[in-house]
Amino acid sequence: MRLGQRAAASTIPILILGESGVGKEVLARCIQGDSDRSGKPFVAVNCGAIPENLVESILFGHEKGSFTGAVDKKLGKFVEADQGTLFLDEVGELPLDVQVKLLRVLQEGEVDAIGSRRPTKVDVRIISATNRDLAQLVKEGSFREDLYYRLNVFPIEAPPLRERKEDLPALIDHFINRFNAEEGKSIPGVEADTMAMLENYDWPGNVRQLENSIFRAVVLSEGEALRPDDFPQISGVMPADLVAEPVAQAEAEEAEDGETPASFTDASGDLRTLEAVERDLIQFAIDHYSGHMSEVARRLGIGRSTLYRKVREYDLKVRDEDELKAS
Repeated sequence: MRLGQRAAASTIPILILGESGVGKEVLARCIQGDSDRSGKPFVAVNCGAIPENLVESILFGHEKGSFTGAVDKKLGKFVEADQGTLFLDEVGELPLDVQVKLLRVLQEGEVDAIGSRRPTKVDVRIISATNRDLAQLVKEGSFREDLYYRLNVFPIEAPPLRERKEDLPALIDHFINRFNAEEGKSIPGVEADTMAMLENYDWPGNVRQLENSIFRAVVLSEGEALRPDDFPQISGVMPADLVAEPVAQAEAEEAEDGETPASFTDASGDLRTLEAVERDLIQFAIDHYSGHMSEVARRLGIGRSTLYRKVREYDLKVRDEDELKAS
């Protein structure tokens, strides 16, 4: 936070490093709010959630008729952020050809829209973020070295939640108050054994996972302080009044189709198709990691763009739809 306050006073490019879900965009918004650009546009772009064929158009804009499907002129995120701040989340996911154009924008301060005859001057403060090791990507040849040094002028490391457990009480109170207001609830807080359980948990999905867990717990609770069984994915205990029906439903579904997320064979004992197994595995991972797509991609060993493509292909259910809609 102190580094962010110092950087806010200038226009120096900032690179926020840290695992997905630690609050990199929150930190970027704090820097914007403490700078001379406060009140000006703050435009956030998740570079990993944009289809590769649309990245250039979304970032830099296009003219009407410049390519098939360009039925209207589009300004692009750089022009939208003019006089303000552009936050490039998951910047390590940008294709190499787009990295070249991004570097030119940073050097020249002007944007070439697709199909445009002349560039557009922009005054944009760049804050980028990534959960990947950009230096390693440079060594592998998937990220330009000159762009890396251009973005990594003022790095800020956002630590994972497991390394700042002292933040948990304040974060928990904040989320309970917020979801109380949104859901019309009056949860007073958490019980002592619940707090101990939450503090002992590692939170692989960081603050985003905590937020989703508190949301679910507030919905489950009947107005009392949150108990361990309001967090079944962490405690392993489901509230007693919610156990019977889901278990019976799951058993009925399994008996009907003979398949579980981990099943490689069907009811007749024959192998299922690779596509069917992959679909179930991805859906299981999405549910297991509470819709935290960066963590799902990391655990499955695939890129985020590949994950989003498969989600669309298989028509899978994602709890957090915002990033998917952006793609």
